[in-house]
Amino acid sequence: MKLPAALRLSPRWTPYGLISPFLILFAVFGLFPLVFSLVLAFQSWEPAGGLASMKFVGLGNFSFALQDEWFWKSLGNTGWLALASGLPQHLVAIPLAYFIHSSFKRLRNAAVGAYFLPYITSTVAIAIMFSSLFSTDYGLINVGLAALRQVPLLGALLPQHPVDWMGRPENIKPAISLIVFWRYVGFNLVLYLAALQTIPKDIYEAATMDGAGRLQQFFYITLPSLRPMIYFGVTLSVIGGLQLFEEPFILTGGHGGSDQAGMTSAMYLYRTAFEFNDFGTASAMSWLLFVVVALLTWLTNRAFAPRGPSA
Repeated sequence: MKLPAALRLSPRWTPYGLISPFLILFAVFGLFPLVFSLVLAFQSWEPAGGLASMKFVGLGNFSFALQDEWFWKSLGNTGWLALASGLPQHLVAIPLAYFIHSSFKRLRNAAVGAYFLPYITSTVAIAIMFSSLFSTDYGLINVGLAALRQVPLLGALLPQHPVDWMGRPENIKPAISLIVFWRYVGFNLVLYLAALQTIPKDIYEAATMDGAGRLQQFFYITLPSLRPMIYFGVTLSVIGGLQLFEEPFILTGGHGGSDQAGMTSAMYLYRTAFEFNDFGTASAMSWLLFVVVALLTWLTNRAFAPRGPSA
């Protein structure tokens, strides 16, 4: 059945009609919230009063955010967690991917799947599991530490009492970092393993014939070849680390734990908007966080930029 001529699209407009569903959805759920957040950053607004209650305050929200000690504390916590959980991911994932790529044949997919499983597991399930593991009295981590205390020499280096992981400020960030590392190291492993499979085997064969060992091949062939993927993975870690929300939010009950040691910038934005009912300041903080993410991403790009002969 043919459509009436009035309902037919000309060939010129057909491509735009086909992509219009995506453009409409992007405009409603992507572009509009972004623009509204930017406008809201310069307003004082309580949602209960409706849009008519908006009051233009200029840079007041940004000024307040920059003078807010909690905002700087949350930003410091975020940087600590991003560095402590992000850097080890790559230091472990790169040699582990190289080992799996060079040593595993039939069981390679099973090994990769085991490491990748935490990444696709529900964050809530992971947080509940680690809440149990980090329990002061009955957690398996403290049980394991108690067993290791019986080992000569090693026992003297370990805490002599059960560790209060989620109750002491100095223990909260290491606990969260461990969870984030455990969850995302498998994702980076898959990235590097995929990149390793693109390196021609002829290079390794030629290096072997020239007498290069496995360690030399790793440092002089594998790492330089992985440079673009390392840049991609580190960039994702920087962006994801500065937006960390789910793991600390669930583990600390949404309030950051003792002395706000686990409160990230994303958590503080959420609390400012939905707990303190200050959407204008929350929007201003989100744009300040965007500037930090953009700056660190630019620095990452500079760090991985190709070096010329004169560099």
